Amino acid sequence: MAIYTRTGDKGETSVIGGRVGKDDVRVEAYGTIDELNCFVGQARSLMDGENFADVREQLLEIQHELFDCGTDLAFMNISETTKYMVKSEMIVRLESWIDSLQDENPKLERFILPGGSQLASVVHICRTVCRRAERRAVTLGRSADINPEAVIYLNRLSDYFFALARVANTRTGIADVEYVRSKKVFRN
Repeated sequence: MAIYTRTGDKGETSVIGGRVGKDDVRVEAYGTIDELNCFVGQARSLMDGENFADVREQLLEIQHELFDCGTDLAFMNISETTKYMVKSEMIVRLESWIDSLQDENPKLERFILPGGSQLASVVHICRTVCRRAERRAVTLGRSADINPEAVIYLNRLSDYFFALARVANTRTGIADVEYVRSKKVFRN
């Protein structure tokens, strides 16, 4: 089976319910989610041994949910029969994971610089790409009906990645690097 179809050779692609330009805001939104999913896969590949077994499983679930989120944003014509895949329960679960991760991290008083371990660096990339995906979804939502839970999910997911990047450093014994020009901005 050939993976090429030639249907996109003139700059258009199929979405659920029609065709749009490859530079359409809808394609940009779910394409950014696809990019994020690739970085999540890279982060998972850096997690060896039992030290990150719990998080590796969480990230696998997140990868599936990112496909769900992209699917929800690919709907061109929303109707009463549209069945969205991203649900509020997924957001609640993310919040519980964030809380558990935060319990492992040292108290934060200042902004931190992205980095530390290689894993933390990749997870910070996940965080920033996730923020971009959220911005693209918000832009799409200004001109089209979308699943509002997808935007909330992406917002919460970027918080998850922040907490996870810090855990990646904590579990490997590498301290976060504080932004030295920052005043104490977080209250504990």
